Amino acid sequence: MERKIIITEDGSTTIHIPEWDEQYHSKFGAIQEARHVFIQMGLLKVLEREELSEISILEIGFGTGLNALVTWQEAKKKQVLIEYTGVEAYPVSSEEVEHLNFAKMLEEPEAASVFEKMHKIAWETPQNISEFLNLTKQQKYFQAIDDVNKYDLIYFDAFGAGIQPDLWTEAIFEKMYIAIRNNGVLVTYAAKGSVRRAMLQVGFKVERLPGPPGKREMLRATKK
Repeated sequence: MERKIIITEDGSTTIHIPEWDEQYHSKFGAIQEARHVFIQMGLLKVLEREELSEISILEIGFGTGLNALVTWQEAKKKQVLIEYTGVEAYPVSSEEVEHLNFAKMLEEPEAASVFEKMHKIAWETPQNISEFLNLTKQQKYFQAIDDVNKYDLIYFDAFGAGIQPDLWTEAIFEKMYIAIRNNGVLVTYAAKGSVRRAMLQVGFKVERLPGPPGKREMLRATKK
């Protein structure tokens, strides 16, 4: 399928797939979305609830690496070590990575080198990216995830249910429920009723929260 690099409304880039009319990140602002959904409503919620010096995160849809990059930036501010696992079935190309401007937009001295290292490290092996980020990239389908009680936080950032409905089913969220620890949190930009019901059905407590720019609501689920 054709893929294009486009500029979103906050000036940051994303990858657009014309055939699906779908983007890797919100066209209303890629960085704004990442910070709102995954940092403000996810990472900061976990840190607010518990005084942790280390947090284990699973990302469903590693994609461009933006969510991992803004997580590293926040971890550096908070002096917290992140053990980050990013699962991706179809990695972005090195050519596409070169045209993404996230590191420049963050205005963080180390961001460019951290972003480059995230994309150049080998897959399937834990790698130290910085003092505050250890990253394991796994190339596999989400259905193959079989971790048990491993993560404090899950970033669920798959393509939308209208494009890939099989990624938003009870079966997938049951895997997430098993993978996350008690009191662990899952956040996603999605807010569809069918997604919420699937989360509830497998045992999550689910909240509707204000969404990022361009989206009225999002969901946060907690394992109780």
